[in-house]
Amino acid sequence: MQNFEQIRAHVVANYKIKTNDPYLLGLELTIAGGSRRQGIFLAELEGDDGRKYLRVSTAIAPMTGIDPKRALRFNWAQRVGYLAQSDFDGVPYLQLCDNRPYDSLTAAEIDRLIIEIGGLGDGLEQAFSAGGDVF
Repeated sequence: MQNFEQIRAHVVANYKIKTNDPYLLGLELTIAGGSRRQGIFLAELEGDDGRKYLRVSTAIAPMTGIDPKRALRFNWAQRVGYLAQSDFDGVPYLQLCDNRPYDSLTAAEIDRLIIEIGGLGDGLEQAFSAGGDVF
């Protein structure tokens, strides 16, 4: 994949799209045999060197009441993805995300990232929200 429009064409053809803005896609991933859903966002980022990156992310939980040490310990143990904080409507949320350079992306890799970030994000959401399915 060389640009966001190629990524968009693949994602729109294969997933249920919720947000379709320039350089931002939001989709709903059905998991756990259809009993749970996880919102996934794909966005374009540009590095300091001008290279384009795809960020795949999902919200996990509001940061209120979350022990940052617990989140950082979890982050350290992961081989894929990492935790970050982002604000939605002025409320800080814990996010799971991964960034990949466009020049290494294939359609199969995009699918793998969506499924991996979605599944792991849903598991984290359940852990942080006592089994809830908010995102």
